Amino acid sequence: MPAPDLAQLVAPGHTALILQEVQQGVVGESAGLRELAAATARTGAIPNIARLAAAARVASVPVIHCTAEFLADGFGVNHNARLFGGARRAGAATTPGSASPVPEVGPEPGDRIIPRWHGLSPMTGTQLDSLLRNEGVTTVVVVGVSLNVAIPNLVFDAVNRSYQVVVVRDAVAGVPESYGEQVLEHTLALLSTLVTTDQLVAVW
Repeated sequence: MPAPDLAQLVAPGHTALILQEVQQGVVGESAGLRELAAATARTGAIPNIARLAAAARVASVPVIHCTAEFLADGFGVNHNARLFGGARRAGAATTPGSASPVPEVGPEPGDRIIPRWHGLSPMTGTQLDSLLRNEGVTTVVVVGVSLNVAIPNLVFDAVNRSYQVVVVRDAVAGVPESYGEQVLEHTLALLSTLVTTDQLVAVW
């Protein structure tokens, strides 16, 4: 099956840019997940995400910051996987309103912030799916962290809901970085269209 034409695939009017956990407490200065924050810095993902967000705004493509937060009293937090406890111990637990996007990526006027209070994916943990459908979105462009868990989860959820998915390979990160590359090549390449920041900015 031939690859879809990128300009048509990500055309404004049916495309949204999803920033997954590009936020304080995860990859920002106060990052609790230090290895992930360091990998994100080494790969240049944040500057690339900032470029993509700027291009999306100019092209009238919605920019949606999907953040992960915990309710202030811990109500409803997950306890069913090691990841959740590890994140809390590492200081990645954030209360409502504290999980703001890192300043390099926004938010700018017109951006949307959709917090998630449980689970691993904004497609199931928030109203994201319904909001996108109401806006006529059929393609989601995915950037952020991490290639270990949240990015694959978001891609799987989006594909299972019949979205076309584009993953920007130099605007995502995981640890170790070699593993992140393996996830891109051997898993996400089977489910999504892999592009670079330069390719996407050129068509927007």
